[in-house]
Amino acid sequence: MALNKIKVFFSMIDISHSLFGLPFAYMGAFLAARGWPGGMNLIWITVAMVCARTAALCMNRLIDRDIDAANPRTSGWAIPSGQLSVPIIWGITFVFLALLFFAAYQLNPLCVKLAPLAVLVLWGYSYTKRFTWWCHFILGLAIGIGPAGGWIAITGTFDWQPFVLGMAVACWIAGFDIIYACQDIHFDRSHGLYSIPARFGQAGALRYSAWFHAWTVIFFILTGLILDLGLFYYLSVVFVAVILLYEHSLVRPGDLRNVQLAAFKINHYVGLIVFAVTLLDLYC
Repeated sequence: MALNKIKVFFSMIDISHSLFGLPFAYMGAFLAARGWPGGMNLIWITVAMVCARTAALCMNRLIDRDIDAANPRTSGWAIPSGQLSVPIIWGITFVFLALLFFAAYQLNPLCVKLAPLAVLVLWGYSYTKRFTWWCHFILGLAIGIGPAGGWIAITGTFDWQPFVLGMAVACWIAGFDIIYACQDIHFDRSHGLYSIPARFGQAGALRYSAWFHAWTVIFFILTGLILDLGLFYYLSVVFVAVILLYEHSLVRPGDLRNVQLAAFKINHYVGLIVFAVTLLDLYC
């Protein structure tokens, strides 16, 4: 019984989705150090990012549990279906938040001071669909603070440069979250929820998604210029642009058969490729 609940929990948090934010947090750390940032720093950055992401997802599932229960697409999820109880998930959430603060303490004082702000952003995102269709971009910002977090973990200072990379991540996340949200247009409209697809329809939403992804490429280019990165890095930006173009070729208004592939599976590779190629830039 307990083993089954553990399996359900890991399915709920889908640890593979850490690949959206974690490579960019590493990237912020390596760019701040202009090379190897230290093994222990990377360990604690990993702990902080995984704990923040897990706590945020748990909070999202808890806050949205009534909405998820009413939506046929999500009614079978762990909490609405009763596979995991609300008190258990709240308890797990606070354990991961405590681990987040412990990891921040292991890094430097500024990380500790900024940790409550990060938690506020991660917590607050889940409420945004109730009052603004900019909820997709706010989700992007919540994940986009990763590069700045990695940078601050190494430098202990609040600098502006990693926030340009963070904006690239924010626009990238917002773009594919809009594609994913196209599945729930009718549900969102009927329940008074805010989203770009609900406000502008599928065609309008896909245009917004493309616009966000165009800005993703622009912010990646600006990151390279600001941090004086080289040819390898710009090749990774070209690769990202090709991936995003392919992503948008998979979905059309009225045809969302490939939405899972476009929104999630393809995007798993973006952060990994950009981070790996940036390492080539730093070491070659």
